[in-house]
Amino acid sequence: MARPKKTAETAAKTTAKKTTKAAAPKAAPKAAAKAAAVGGLKIKPLADRVVIKFLEAEETTKGGIILTSAAQEKPQVAQICAVGPGGVVDGKEIKMEVKLGDKVLISKYSGTEVKLEGEKYTIVRQSDILAIVE
Repeated sequence: MARPKKTAETAAKTTAKKTTKAAAPKAAPKAAAKAAAVGGLKIKPLADRVVIKFLEAEETTKGGIILTSAAQEKPQVAQICAVGPGGVVDGKEIKMEVKLGDKVLISKYSGTEVKLEGEKYTIVRQSDILAIVE
């Protein structure tokens, strides 16, 4: 039995089906993809604010002594989970110097702590960030 030859009409239908299937799943924006990779937050900071998550504090000293959670110092190194757009704050143009995923050094007791989806995050102003850790 011989296969019927493709006509121009059937070829066009096949091409149209392939095109619609390929175009159907839309790629997420880069910022949303990065947010999902870092923490998938459903929070967007405003102005010059940044959402950070502190990294774990060391549990042992250099001498090998194990510290209890009450004796540990609050960590100063954090990872950025979300970044605000910047803009004009107090009449000055603020450009965001940090980006999603950066490890930063933070003032010890700065910012506002929030609990979201069982995780503790801190919202700080960009001016409270002391340095970017590379």
